[in-house]
Amino acid sequence: MRAVSNSSTTIIDAKGLILGRMASIVAKRLLSGEKIIIVNAENVVISGKRLSIIREKREFLRVGHPQKGPVHPRRPDNIVKKVIRGMLPYKTPRGREAFKRLRVYVGIPEEFKGKNMETISEADVSRLRGRYITVSEMAQAIKG
Repeated sequence: MRAVSNSSTTIIDAKGLILGRMASIVAKRLLSGEKIIIVNAENVVISGKRLSIIREKREFLRVGHPQKGPVHPRRPDNIVKKVIRGMLPYKTPRGREAFKRLRVYVGIPEEFKGKNMETISEADVSRLRGRYITVSEMAQAIKG
């Protein structure tokens, strides 16, 4: 087990952030030993056309068996968490420890209201020129 020197907790407001860019930055920070809490996970955006994103996700959800798996997330917070996990070396002890330092919430829980939150400027939605869809819209569309 590796000793972690930098154990500061960071609260990130994910409203209006691009999912992939945010996830890669968060993954690097988790691997460096930071504890990260992401709030407003339902407002993260995925770039692309709405219908094509939903169609691709529905096709992906058909893979697997209901009892045997793999189990695919359908809630916005779990979708964001799974994307970040995909960017970590999860099958190594270092990756698992990093993933344990991550918390993702829909909305802002009472305990974090009024606390100092930061955002990631490199992942802001204003950088996109094309269409996009929020994770909550996608989760609503694939619910059934």
